[in-house]
Amino acid sequence: MVAYTVILSIVMMAGLFLMLWSAVGFIQNKRFFTSAPKAAQEVIQPKDERFRGQHAVGWLLMVLALVLLGGAVIAGAYDGMQKDFGFWQFFIRFAMMLLLLKAFDILFFDWVLLCRSNFFPHYYPEVKGIYGPEIFGYNKKSHLIQTALILLGSLLAAWICTLM
Repeated sequence: MVAYTVILSIVMMAGLFLMLWSAVGFIQNKRFFTSAPKAAQEVIQPKDERFRGQHAVGWLLMVLALVLLGGAVIAGAYDGMQKDFGFWQFFIRFAMMLLLLKAFDILFFDWVLLCRSNFFPHYYPEVKGIYGPEIFGYNKKSHLIQTALILLGSLLAAWICTLM
């Protein structure tokens, strides 16, 4: 159970990264930056396509990302049903998958990409100097809320799966 759950979590991490990359690097629409630091939101400017079809590629990658994320959840539920999981086994699987995804979000997206790399300034040079180690944790309240929602969502998903 644990190994498969970790594999599904890794698939979700790949999907989440693909979603971020499609939004930041290809679609480049400001509405995807609502969770960015306020200072960055204020300076981000609309971008022209760097190549023909850039936005279409971004939307295609976004759909693939959503398939990876949703597919991992469905595969986890299906596998649990095949193995006759009980409520708590489903809850542990979903909570583990989503909490590992949240840890990836905090450690890789926030700590590495946002605070320690040139990922965002590569696509948006105007944010250079805004992103750095000093902003780590700017969104801790939203992370705490999302963690609580993950636990509630895992309870709901476990309940639904036990009804099926």
